[in-house]
Amino acid sequence: MDIFSKLEKIEEKYLELEVKMADQEIATNPSQFQKVAREHASLEEIVTKYRAYKNIRKDLMQAKELLRHGDRDLQELAQDEIREKEPLLETYTSDLKYLLLPRDPNDDKSVICEIRAGAGGEEAALFAANLFRMYSRFAEREGWRTEMLSYNETGIGGYKEITFRVDGDGAYSKLKYESGVHRVQRVPVTESGGRIHTSTSTVAVLPEVEDVDVEIRQEDLKIDTYRASGAGGQHVNMTDSAVRITHLPTGIVVTCQDERSQIKNRVKAMKLLRVKLYDMEIQKQQDEQASERRSQIGSGDRSERIRTYNYPQNRVTDHRITLTLYKLDSFLDGDLYEMIDALSVADQAERLRKLEGK
Repeated sequence: MDIFSKLEKIEEKYLELEVKMADQEIATNPSQFQKVAREHASLEEIVTKYRAYKNIRKDLMQAKELLRHGDRDLQELAQDEIREKEPLLETYTSDLKYLLLPRDPNDDKSVICEIRAGAGGEEAALFAANLFRMYSRFAEREGWRTEMLSYNETGIGGYKEITFRVDGDGAYSKLKYESGVHRVQRVPVTESGGRIHTSTSTVAVLPEVEDVDVEIRQEDLKIDTYRASGAGGQHVNMTDSAVRITHLPTGIVVTCQDERSQIKNRVKAMKLLRVKLYDMEIQKQQDEQASERRSQIGSGDRSERIRTYNYPQNRVTDHRITLTLYKLDSFLDGDLYEMIDALSVADQAERLRKLEGK
């Protein structure tokens, strides 16, 4: 089925839903009406775009007819309209193809982010802290809420590892391209000779899942409590409030120590475990299609070096799309928009290429 046949069927469905919404039986049933209205709204953008496309195509056909059979004045007007409308028709055709691409079902979800220091010792831990601040600042710009789940601090302000939640509509759609190895090139604060060092940190971005997405049996869990630890200050307390949960069948271990309440830490730890089990299942499915996954921008491959942050040149380079921006300072302050938009466009283009079988 070509894209225009699909678009015709979508428009037919849209009209059917309009009739349903006007039906008295559905209109007086709030839950049923809401379901139909939500489906109707999900099709509105593509139907509106398709109707505009059809109007442009109709105008073009009429202009070409005038060009063949009209008088000289009408032919000049027709040529002007053809010059205006043909590029517009191409733009609408391209937009419609993108709108037909399957949508990631996780795009609207909040996320769990994990950042781990890689090669580079203390410098890698400091870079992990820089990345955490970068994503926190981006979340602030978006109006999202950031919530710490667990962390392992170093003595001079770095993190060996840190796990946090970003709560906001569409968080996964914008942050999903961040999974992978991030590399930094700079002179460490601990370097007295002024030499540039290279260090890495890994980032994993996981979509938050609902209880219905993953089944966890209580008998499969080992739950331990202990005292929260850290570099000092408000996060350290004198009670066994920190929680460690081990999922015995898989060996996955999660911890949470950010809250002073053991109950709250346990709730957060269970949420994190649910996400990890869901991600493990998704990774297993993706491993079965490894070659396809490697060709996609949003693969989430943890071992792939995706980006370099070069401090001396104020440069950030994404290696997947070979995009370089000379604004590292603002990028680290959370201005990720240009990079995210470019990654999203590249991902759509790749999926469109596969959809068209090229």
